[in-house]
Amino acid sequence: MTKTEAFHKNAGSLSLGRIGLVLLGLIIFDAFAMWFIYQMLGDGVWQLAAMVGAVALLVNGIWLHPRGYPLRWMSPGFSFMILISIFPILMTIYYAFTNYGTGHILTKTQSIAVFEARTYLPDDANVYDYTVFQGEDGRYALWLQSQNNAGTFATSDGTLVEGIGPLDADGIPETVANYRRLTKAQSLRAIAELADMQFGAAPNVVQITARPGEAAQLAPRFVYDPATDTLRDQQKEILYTADAERGAFVAADGQELIPGYQVPVGWRNFDRFLNNPSFRGPLLPIFIWTFIYAGATVLVAFSFGLAIAIAFGRDMPFGRFIKSLFIIPFAVPGVLSILIWRGLLNPLNGVVSTTLAEMLGQPIGWPPVFSDPFWVKVALIGINVWLVYPYFMLINSGALQAIPQDMYEAAEIDGANAWQQFRYLTLPLLLVGVGPLLIGSFIANFNSFNTIYLFNDGGPPIAGAATPAGHSDILISYVYRLAFGGGGGQDFGYAAAISMIIFVILLLFTLLQFRYMRIWEGVGENV
Repeated sequence: MTKTEAFHKNAGSLSLGRIGLVLLGLIIFDAFAMWFIYQMLGDGVWQLAAMVGAVALLVNGIWLHPRGYPLRWMSPGFSFMILISIFPILMTIYYAFTNYGTGHILTKTQSIAVFEARTYLPDDANVYDYTVFQGEDGRYALWLQSQNNAGTFATSDGTLVEGIGPLDADGIPETVANYRRLTKAQSLRAIAELADMQFGAAPNVVQITARPGEAAQLAPRFVYDPATDTLRDQQKEILYTADAERGAFVAADGQELIPGYQVPVGWRNFDRFLNNPSFRGPLLPIFIWTFIYAGATVLVAFSFGLAIAIAFGRDMPFGRFIKSLFIIPFAVPGVLSILIWRGLLNPLNGVVSTTLAEMLGQPIGWPPVFSDPFWVKVALIGINVWLVYPYFMLINSGALQAIPQDMYEAAEIDGANAWQQFRYLTLPLLLVGVGPLLIGSFIANFNSFNTIYLFNDGGPPIAGAATPAGHSDILISYVYRLAFGGGGGQDFGYAAAISMIIFVILLLFTLLQFRYMRIWEGVGENV
């Protein structure tokens, strides 16, 4: 018997006690998963129900199949990875093809439930004045008085209560069994909770109305008919039909009920972004600036970090202490650093701006980093370099330590000067290890939303643009403006579609960069 066969045999031979514990754990897990799936399907959230079902099948397969033995203790990690990492990505892709956003947040099932919960006061409804009582267990009840001053006691669970005390001059009892009468101030504090409650037994169920001190027998305003897929407004006698394209119930005159619900819209979100001239107008300059912003940040920060790493190299006195000081920008939270730089570069009273203006003989307000497109971009690249260069200093320091010193000694013997050693020895070997990190940093800066938003909110605005856009906007901040900053609510489906477009752009650019990285790897192997 081989070692592999022995391992599988031992792994598969479990005691009855352990088998019982495994089965008991799976039964509890599956029961919870089935309950959760049932709840999600009841709300129309089939995507999450399907994912939880897939995770449950995976966990059961791992624990029940002999070949899954090595993965058993990793199954919780797999489950959380699928639900926390993979599921949001899949949902983003799904939402890109839907109308998910303000007015269409709910599923159809949830939207119908919202309408069915709405009530109204019919003209022939019984109206009462009420007084609030509260029992020893915290439950509320109402003393209801009709127009002829007849009173009745209605509890929240519809049970009958005996022991009504003597009535005061207004016909209201001071106590009822174990219930105490609340003051007006106490009743007002409980009004929000009371508004969602029903009192009395069917069919004489009452609720408090919007009028102070009034309760009545309210009727459901909307009634859903699943056979015709319609909602009938019983108050206004209007019939609303489900519109699968708009994701809402619509009347014959075009009136739409709010909230609507989620529906697939195909490629409409992508077409809206790519084929609308008003959106394409500022898109090209923003697209170019995004590449310049990310590329310049990575290039300058990498060069600056490499220069520091080389300058404070292996034999530099107090090198470690000085390099520790350079890490400070990396240790300070980025949000705080951006706001500090915003204050330092304020053209009117910022220390950096006023000092530069005085040194160069410029008037107060120079450089106009908040109003001039060129200076805004210079400032943003500078701030981002300040935030990023400690990272490159650290990784370059580690990569330089990994280069054997005898290679430099051999290069000196061959007559190579300092620049030649750097150009043909240090840089190729450095890029072999650091190159993938440069690609990752470019992707991170391509989506560096915080710096743009916190420093100048993408301004100054582009004059004449049909959509809200700024000269310093990058693609991700432009997406935010289009999807959330246009005053029309939050359009998550549209934002998801643009995010997918950005992902494709980054994917293609990353693949192109990896192609060139293979060239650098070949150069490194030949050094």
